[in-house]
Amino acid sequence: MTSAEHTQFVKTLAHELGFDYCGIAAAKKLEEDERRLHNWLSKGYQGHMQYMENHFDLRIDPTKLVPGARSVITLLLNYYPSQVMDPNQPKIAKYAYGQDYHIVIREKLNIFLNRIRETIGEVQGRGFVDSAPVLERSWAQLAGLGWVGKNGNLIHKNAGSFFFIATLITDLSLEYDDPFAKDFCGTCTRCIEACPTDAILPDKVIDASKCISYYTIELKSHLSSELKKGQLDGWLFGCDTCQDVCPWNRFSKPHSTAALEVTPVLFTMKATEWEEMTEESFKKIFANSPLQRTKFSGIQRNLKLLRDTQDAVIEKSNTQ
Repeated sequence: MTSAEHTQFVKTLAHELGFDYCGIAAAKKLEEDERRLHNWLSKGYQGHMQYMENHFDLRIDPTKLVPGARSVITLLLNYYPSQVMDPNQPKIAKYAYGQDYHIVIREKLNIFLNRIRETIGEVQGRGFVDSAPVLERSWAQLAGLGWVGKNGNLIHKNAGSFFFIATLITDLSLEYDDPFAKDFCGTCTRCIEACPTDAILPDKVIDASKCISYYTIELKSHLSSELKKGQLDGWLFGCDTCQDVCPWNRFSKPHSTAALEVTPVLFTMKATEWEEMTEESFKKIFANSPLQRTKFSGIQRNLKLLRDTQDAVIEKSNTQ
């Protein structure tokens, strides 16, 4: 098989496995991202996420993750749901509606690599999905799949930004897609204006230490007192605000991955039911859910802050 035939096989296989888009870039050191990441870390925008500081060299050079790497295959999997939660109830980010995407995508990547080896021969490679030092959005842009918006998310011109990004780094020689060269955000600043915590800074820089997703998922300590001003905006786990207001997401369509279908209880549980939930029932209901990341204690902490915020809002309205 020629490199062109290998490339066609890879892209056909990607769609057979349920991925919505596939792009390929040449494996190389990301020198511009090296400077950007160093500057971002030096300003402390990673907050308490120390893992962002680790393995710096691996993040910017795929050949250090897979010796002899020639190609970086980027795969997008749509997770936009067919229905969304009641905004008057504790809100969950859409990516967490169903099963843990790490499990879902990791299985697909394992099959992907095995099928490549069965068809092409011995190929070295590793698949990644939010579990290793890989700059997924940069590789997606280099693979022609979209541009990085002002909110830091990859935006596909025809389908918006509600996608999981998976990466397969391999020593297989393939034909490469042209990088996505344009930025179609233009003068739009809706995501910047809508962010409840002002986490979106100029030049597509995100202060992750201010992001609601960071506060409700990554931060393990007590939340800072300044958030008791309604800034969580009803979010119990994660946040979709900057994506929900993005004009490009008018092109989002419901996904077709059964494992990502909504956990039914999410659409029926009220705040009181969340508060009355025991740790045992939490582990049972959300056994394979992304909500396990923040653990039961984190959910309870977030619920308390939401309750305190609601009480503060009611008290303020009563005094006016």
